[in-house]
Amino acid sequence: MSIVNEKNSSSLIRKKNEEESLDAALRPKVWDEYVGQEKAKKNLKIILEAAKKRGEAPEHLLFYGNTGLGKTALSYLIAKEMGVNIKVTAGPAIEKAGDLAAILTNLEENNVLFLDECHRISKVLEEYLYPAMEDFKLNIILGKGPMARTMELKLPRFTLIGATTRIALLSAPLRNRFGATFQLDFYSSEDLEKILQRSAEILKIKTTPQSLKTISIRSRFTPRVANRLLKRVRDFAQVEEKNIIDEQIVQKSLEFLEIDELGLEPADRKILETLIKKFNGGPVGLQSLAAASFEEEDAILDIYEPYLMQLGFIERTPRGRTATKLAYEHLKIHPKRRQQSLI
Repeated sequence: MSIVNEKNSSSLIRKKNEEESLDAALRPKVWDEYVGQEKAKKNLKIILEAAKKRGEAPEHLLFYGNTGLGKTALSYLIAKEMGVNIKVTAGPAIEKAGDLAAILTNLEENNVLFLDECHRISKVLEEYLYPAMEDFKLNIILGKGPMARTMELKLPRFTLIGATTRIALLSAPLRNRFGATFQLDFYSSEDLEKILQRSAEILKIKTTPQSLKTISIRSRFTPRVANRLLKRVRDFAQVEEKNIIDEQIVQKSLEFLEIDELGLEPADRKILETLIKKFNGGPVGLQSLAAASFEEEDAILDIYEPYLMQLGFIERTPRGRTATKLAYEHLKIHPKRRQQSLI
């Protein structure tokens, strides 16, 4: 039994590594391959060009926006543009001061440190980050009580790039220490088609224009979702022994995955149906909605709600979330009399 479990575990790890390698292969390698976010790109190019002329590391940068919009890809492009290495970590991975010290002291001159989910770093560790970001030094307290002493470690100059989906949870002192802040927006279907075309070429997949258009429309305005759907459709095409991805195989694949014409997945529809059927369309608080739909509050906030709000299916009010008329129409649910007056 243990041998079977070990084989299954090894298979899952291998599959995960393959997916990560594939995602890395699809990541833009040069600025021209990075589609969308034009305003952010123009500003970043100016910041990087000025830093090059001064012979310095760029200022610390903060990217915020929904998951899958290209924050990591931008960070890798910045490091490549500056000709330096990039180190990657995440807020939850840094549990104590020693972890942070190990990361910072292993940086080389002008390196880029990419800190994902930076809103989840503890407040205590933030205090250690402040002098590191401002003066490039780290003050470590050794010992406890009367015998405690402070040791100052000098750090090489580096650029910290923070990424977050919840900028409101970032403390003001930390947020103010970033030299520039950029919000990444949702993508248009046209931009997603360009991304899918490039991804299909890298994956050596033959496609039709209409098939890429259909995938882009159902990709939640997000490149990561678009690439994920392309890979799943590719799997269906291989099983069906199709040598080209056409509209028919896309429709069949997405129908099997239960992704509708607007990109809503079963979890999205469950949240909307819970809001409408159990709470009469709202308003309802986040905690009650999460409990009734059996979803985590953070999942609703970070994954489902941004897209549902972008579609105009959910509105936030001082009293809670409410379902809009568009949500009723999409789910083909007739609103009750009381709810009709609200929408």
